[in-house]
Amino acid sequence: MAIVGVVAGHWLVSAVVSDPSRPAAWHGASPLAAFPALTPATWVLQTLGLFFFAGGFAAARSRRERATRGRRDPAARNRPGLAARFVRLARPVALLAAVWLPAWLLLKATGAPDSTLHVVRSLLVHPLWFLIVYLILTVIAPLLRAAVGRFRLWPLAPAIALVAACDVTRHLDVATWLHPLATVAGWAVPYLLGVALADGSLPRRAGRILAPAGVLAGAALVLLAGYPASAVGVPGDGWSNLDPPSLFALALAAAQIGVFLLVRDRLAGWLRRPVVGAPVAVLNRSAMTVYCWHQSALLLVTFGGLLAGPLPGLSDAPAGMWPLHRLLWLPVFAVTLVALCAAFHRAERVRTRRRPPR
Repeated sequence: MAIVGVVAGHWLVSAVVSDPSRPAAWHGASPLAAFPALTPATWVLQTLGLFFFAGGFAAARSRRERATRGRRDPAARNRPGLAARFVRLARPVALLAAVWLPAWLLLKATGAPDSTLHVVRSLLVHPLWFLIVYLILTVIAPLLRAAVGRFRLWPLAPAIALVAACDVTRHLDVATWLHPLATVAGWAVPYLLGVALADGSLPRRAGRILAPAGVLAGAALVLLAGYPASAVGVPGDGWSNLDPPSLFALALAAAQIGVFLLVRDRLAGWLRRPVVGAPVAVLNRSAMTVYCWHQSALLLVTFGGLLAGPLPGLSDAPAGMWPLHRLLWLPVFAVTLVALCAAFHRAERVRTRRRPPR
């Protein structure tokens, strides 16, 4: 759900507009600025909270399972842990850079307009910012799990307080040095909730609190405190709920996680069916490849569209029927992404040599 929401969201809000007089000259635009009625869609498609929640759960569960296997099988202690997780994250990114850096230099050498180079660089690089945060949280995952084990959910309080302090400084336009700290602290909140779920500290009934509390908090922040209603950045809003994550982003994450907790048992039942569980397992194993290459799929289709001139929903300005036309392009993006994943998914595989037990 998290990876599909992020990918679909990026495809729907990343408008690449081609200049009618110079088709090779592009600039970026946001359909949310032209269609404010689409703002509620961002509450569904902005799923980074779920992404970090799943990451915290996976990190805590993996560590617990390795500890259990280590007690039963001494050889299990030699199996890959943190280093393998780093490699699993780094290899797809390195491959993306190996392909696109020469391509970007070629575009520059052949005289591509600066605006086009900016659009290509932005679409490829900007979605990768979260990896730095994810790596930091992966490194400190043992400390976070120990904190949850000792203090249960109380470590959430200082993280939320830091995000609130950063929001205040943003309104006052001071202390920009807080932004990197607030970014890590903000996404540590759903990450900690994922750790708590893996350790049994987050019961299903917590969803009855998180879901309504997240909705009410988000509504209050927008209606009473003047926060932007969009869950993603929109030109003209002044500031984004994602850069760094604001209290509204945390409220949205709480609501989404609360809903998940309430439907988790039913989802687990569906996943026992191979027709549902198998595709989910495949997507989970290829999550990094999908994330790294999804904007490449959009760019490749857009480059191909230059041969046919401005196409509705692909290279025209977001106006009129643009949202409907863009929906019709999503299957084309998806097929292109599947082809890219088939070519590059091996980069996620981590091969290690197992040393025999002494």
